[in-house]
Formats: sequence, C-alpha cells, structure tokens
Amino acid sequence: MTAASSARSILTRLHDVMASRTSAQDKLDRVVDIIGEELDSEVCSIYLLRDGMLELFATRGLNKSAVHVTRMGIGEGLTGTIAQNVETLNLAEAKAHPDFMFRPETGEERFHSFAGVPIVRQARAIGVVNVQHVDPRRYEEVEIEALQTVAMVLSELIDNAGLVDTEQAKSLQHDGQVQAEGLVLAKGLGSGRAVFHQPRVTIEHTMAEDIEAERQRVYRAFDTMREQIDNMTSQAEFGTGGEHEEVLATYRMFAYDEGWGRRINEAIDSGLTAEAAIERVQQRTRMRMREIDDPLLADRMHDLEDLANRLLRIVSGQLGTAATKGLREDAILIARNLGPAELLEYDRRRLKGVVLEEGSLTAHVVIVARAMGVPVLGRVANLRALVAEGDTLLLDADKGQVTIRPQAALVDAFEARFAQSKKRQAELAQLRDVEPFTRDGTRITVMMNGGLRDDLTSLKLVGADGIGLFRTEFQFLVSAALPARERQLRLYRDVLDAADGKPVIFRTVDIGGDKSLPYLRNEGASADENPAMGWRALRLALEREGLLKLQARALLEAAAGRELNVMFPLVSEPWEFDAAKAIFDDQLAFLRSRKAKLPEAIRFGAMLEVPALAEVLDLLLPKLSFLSIGTNDLTQFLFAADRANPKLAQRYDWLSPAILRFLARVVQTTQAAPTPVDLAVCGEMGGRPLEALALLGLGIRRLSITPAGVGPIKELVRKVDLAEIGAAMNGWLLNPPLDMRAALSAWADERGIAHD
Repeated sequence: MTAASSARSILTRLHDVMASRTSAQDKLDRVVDIIGEELDSEVCSIYLLRDGMLELFATRGLNKSAVHVTRMGIGEGLTGTIAQNVETLNLAEAKAHPDFMFRPETGEERFHSFAGVPIVRQARAIGVVNVQHVDPRRYEEVEIEALQTVAMVLSELIDNAGLVDTEQAKSLQHDGQVQAEGLVLAKGLGSGRAVFHQPRVTIEHTMAEDIEAERQRVYRAFDTMREQIDNMTSQAEFGTGGEHEEVLATYRMFAYDEGWGRRINEAIDSGLTAEAAIERVQQRTRMRMREIDDPLLADRMHDLEDLANRLLRIVSGQLGTAATKGLREDAILIARNLGPAELLEYDRRRLKGVVLEEGSLTAHVVIVARAMGVPVLGRVANLRALVAEGDTLLLDADKGQVTIRPQAALVDAFEARFAQSKKRQAELAQLRDVEPFTRDGTRITVMMNGGLRDDLTSLKLVGADGIGLFRTEFQFLVSAALPARERQLRLYRDVLDAADGKPVIFRTVDIGGDKSLPYLRNEGASADENPAMGWRALRLALEREGLLKLQARALLEAAAGRELNVMFPLVSEPWEFDAAKAIFDDQLAFLRSRKAKLPEAIRFGAMLEVPALAEVLDLLLPKLSFLSIGTNDLTQFLFAADRANPKLAQRYDWLSPAILRFLARVVQTTQAAPTPVDLAVCGEMGGRPLEALALLGLGIRRLSITPAGVGPIKELVRKVDLAEIGAAMNGWLLNPPLDMRAALSAWADERGIAHD
C-alpha cells in the first residue's frame, strides 16, 4: 500500500465525518476510530491545545475516562515534545525516549511502540495525533505519511469548530522572550510588531472535491513559477552576483525537480487540495531539515522552503508582499534578504526597522535604509523559526540585537534608552547651524547623501553643507518603466529648489549589481559571470546612450539659471569620462540651438571606485572640477570581495592599512595636481566617527555621508587637531599596528573624542 492510497482511504471516510451534522467531539471520536482501523493500530489519540495545555480530546484504545482529564504542558512528555518542536516521533520503544512520561490514568503501560505527528495550523502546533501498539515496532513510512496527511485535515476541522485558540497556539509555539544577535547594518533603535516581507499563506480548505482539478492547478502554478525563476535567472547578470547566482541556480534546480513535483502529486492523490498538498510536502521538508547537520545542505533546504512558499502563493492567488497590503501599525520587517526597490515600497512612517537573515554592510538596500533612517540588523540566524507574525520586537541595531516577545521590564528599559537616544539626537540637532571648524581652525565640508524626495527635508534639519551625492537611480528603481524626461526634470528641479543655493552633486544613473531594473536588460547576459564587476553604472549608460541622453537633458533643463554639478560613477579610464561628458556637451549644444535657458555653470566630476583609475589620475584630474572617492565599491574591488556576499560582510575593515595607504596616495596625487580639484570621500566610511577621524588624518577635508551622520561628524570635527591626527596617521601608515582600529580608538579616547 502506498502512502497516497493509505491516506486516501482514511480521507474518504473522514470526508463523510466532516460533512455530518454531529458535534465536534463526536467527529473526533469517530476520527480516532477510523485512523486506528485503517492503520491497524490498537491506540489512536488526539490531544488539543486548551488553556495552555495539551488535553486528551479523543482516544481509541486508552481509558475513555482519561478524556478531558489527562493534560500535559508544551514540551512535557512525548506528546508535548512533538508540539513544542513541531516534529514527528516514530519510536519502537516509547519508554526508551528521554522525554517519555507515564500517565497511569490512561492505561497505556502495556503499549510499546509510539508514533505522533503535530496538528499544525498557520505554521503552529495546535495539537497532536498519535498512535500506539503493543508490539515494539517502528511504524512504516507510508503509515507516518498517512498520519501527517490526516493531521492536516484535522487542523481544518479543529479550527472551524473553534476547539483551540490559534492566538494562544501562537504565543505558546513561540513562547517566552528570545534574544538574537546579528550584524549591525544601519544603526538605530526601533520597536514594533513583526511583519514578514513574504506573508505566510493561510490554507482555508484541505480536502479536495475534484482531485484532477487540483492537479491542474498545481501544474499551472509550476509553469508560472518556472517562468518566474527563468526570468530571474536571465536577469542574474544585471541584478545579482556571487552567492545570489548560486541561490538562483538552486531555485531553478528545485523548480524543475521531478521528485518534488511527484511528492506534491502524491499528496493530491491522497485527497488534499493543491494548497494543502504543497504545505504537506513542505511540512515534511521542515521536519527533515531538523535532522540535517550539514550547513550547506541545510541552506539548500531553506532555498526549497522559499520556493515552496512562492509556489503556494501562486496557487492560492495570495500574491504580493506585506507592502502590498500596507502597514497598519509600527512594524519591524522580517525577511531573508531585500532589494532596495522592495524596501522603498514600505510606508516609512510605520516601518521602524528591518531584520534580515542575510544582508551585508554595503549592499544598496542598506544604503537606502540609512537614507530612510530605518535601523537594519542582518545575519540573524534561523530568524523565521524564532519569530511569529505579530510578535513584539525590540530592535537595537546599535548593539546588534533583536529581542523577540520581550518581558515588560525589558520594554521599559528599552523605552528609557530610546528616550535617551532622542535626547542625544536633540543635542546633535543643536549643531545644525554650527560650522564644523577643527580645533586648529580648518573648515571641514560636511555634506549629505540623498536620493529620495523625502531626503530633501533632512538638508535643513541636519545643517549639511549641501548634497554631495544625489543618487538619481532611486527614481528608476521605483518606476515600472523608464522615467520620462519630464518626470526626471521635476525631481531634479525640486532637489535644487530645496537646496536653496547649497551645492547639489547629481550622480548619473548607477544601476546594475544589486539594483536591477526589470524593464532594462542586458542582451549579452551569458558572458557576465560577475555582475558587480560587469555591465553596470557608467558602462551601462554609455552603451545605452539614450538613457544618459535623456538624463543629461533633464539635468540641464532643471538647472537653468543655476549651477549644475554632475558626477559620473564607476569611471575606470579617462576616455569613459570623456565619452560621458561628450553626451552632456551634445545636449547642451542642442538646448543652446533652441535658445533654451541654460545653467549658469556646469561642473563635472568623477567617482573613484575602480582602483585602476588611481593609476591614471594625473591624466584625468585636469578635466575635473571635483573627485569623489566611493569607498563602498572601492573596498570590494581592492579586496576582490563581493560586497553583496553576506559571508564577506565582516571580512574586511575600512581601517585596514591597505585601504588607508591607497587613500593616502590618492590624496597626495590630487594635492600635487596643477589645477585645484575638490576631493571628497563619498561613502558610508565617512559617516562613521572613527573612520572619519582617519580620513581627516589622511588629508580629506570634504565628506558626504548619510544625514544621520552629519551631527556626530560635526561634533567630532570640532574636537580634532588636524596636525596632531595627521602626524599620528603618517606614523601608523609607515609602521602599521597589528590592530589599526584599536590604535585609533585608544588615540581618540586619550583626547576625549567620542567615536561610537
């Protein structure tokens, strides 16, 4: 007998039971008889969660007097262990298990074999169904699978009858306060309810009326899913790289895996709906994952879990992310990973933080989060198993912690700390109109990075000297199609208006890497094995010349009567700068021929992100008005470390002598140029106090950083003597200490310079 035929035989009889007009208790009494008879088992019992305890609701083979009398806690005995771990037990000798607990009122002392499966509703155990036998034997695989299928149907019966409180099941399944550690990606504090970026699908019906119809629904869902995965794979050269390519390859392997589809088909054959069949196979996968010790294999099983969720959403029609429905209260977003465009879909008024299972320090989604002022914690292991939808979370992205279901005392302490943080922010706000002069009287230019329309209000709030980097690609990321020239023009004009005379440096569109645009693909995809170092940024813009022409015209028209600062990203050689500038010159000539009003002045600059450019700076500098060092990309290229790869997130330090020596050479080359060129550091490195201190010591006098960093950096600048830190840095670069960060921290501590 196959698992499908065994389960189908039981479900056929259960269908009549569920359709009857008898009470829920009578139905459960009949269910245990059916299961016992079909599996030839002397005992079958159903325990349900009531008032925080697992209560014996129905039994065949044990003493009937124990019904509604025998109760055990979650984690207590074999039944409690099954509910706590949401896992199956199959034992030839029950008494040999360390969690075995004898309950004399049941009369079970003569039974040896034991098997039990959890009754799951919305990924939480609401009860347990178990079978027992006098002879010591392990139940066969087909019997266990039949039992698991029956448990799914029971979950619907139990939920519809209101026999258990699903909210209570939620609190017990994820019981008590838990604290998890992670990697700080964007500092800050936040509290709110847990919201899954990919919400769990609620299965309303488990028993199929028409098996063939359910099978066709699954076939259609598989076709849709495979098409999605194929599209994702075809775009891999544009929007992913490194480990993400491996994930997509694994997705594709699972999407076309005949064994996975066959198991779902077998579950449908047993009488389950398409949704229930997928969930049935997924539950079994989860249970097997608990037995896997190989981390690599466990990761692949997580990939299968993600893919199963995708298939379930397609077949049920419950598409979209949590952003689609909107956030109704303060929320902490839970996800495996996020793209920058996905994050921008959320209401920033309600979004109080993000917690990721993956994530890296310089991924663009993190840069967007910092711009939004949203704290982010990444690399939190086993996150989705720890958190339930709606759990209260306290996110401390300063210390790298998230507390799940916090106790009242901790909530009070967190709120006090949050109030202290607000007080600190108020103190920094008082520096808004204070010019950042060093102790020896040097004026440091502290600008802010932006890219969102809402960022414009931060310019006045933090008192930045201007916008040293306006990321124009954000408008492209949130658009379903290429933004029209008029739409771009409006945004750029609004930015210049909000700046109110302060300088704004517009970086031309920088897409590629992890910033994928579905409406713009690379036909030469197959040759691009490492997209982070491939067809992206200025390279893409020069090949798709129309894209840059459109943006050039919009920028020139928006800056009519004002100064325009344009910066080209990812310049590798001087000719690329020349080619990009030529496009602007052509558009300028066109507008001039039309007697259009033109900018009063145009300044062109480049971003130094590719190390090769440093070797030809002497050739490029005479053509530039300014040069910005993009430390995020520069770091990944210097160390050959994909910045989107979470395994490398903490591998390399911005205070590494290799980076500092490289930057020192760039400073020296720029200072030696015959024509003065404004040199700035434009990246996350400059917004960290200790790193900013090192940059000042190297001779950097212009920083462009996240708005939240402007106040702390202004405060730091006013405590620094440039000659003193310069001498210290020169000494460290000549003879690097074993730990540059520790040496710099000690130097700052001796002088009372805060650097947290």
